Amino acid sequence: MRLLLVEDHEELWDFLSRRLQRRGFEVTVATDGQQGLDRARDGKPDVVLLDMNLPILDGWTVARTLKADAATAAIPIIALTAHAMSGDRQKALDVGCNDYHAKPVVFATLLSQIENLIANPGMVVKA
Repeated sequence: MRLLLVEDHEELWDFLSRRLQRRGFEVTVATDGQQGLDRARDGKPDVVLLDMNLPILDGWTVARTLKADAATAAIPIIALTAHAMSGDRQKALDVGCNDYHAKPVVFATLLSQIENLIANPGMVVKA
């Protein structure tokens, strides 16, 4: 299974990509929103892990753009964000994310979310 991790903090992308690779995932990393958009279009990953606060294009714009394009609309997206205020989960779902994971990342929970979306790619978690 191919994952695209769009994250601009090196510590987090290094930590997550290594742990996910040990679980058998092929992980591609993008470090800004435009790179993430390009890699999602080119690589058609099974799931996108998308930080919402990114340079160049923010995650909100990336999610909306991916979902608006017929070629990428079906790719499930998990929002990874430090935005954990009331309403932020719904905001992520409203721009097209299928699920939401507040930072700091709880790896076991994130892994479960990824596996659920791979098994049910069209699933959207209710807010």
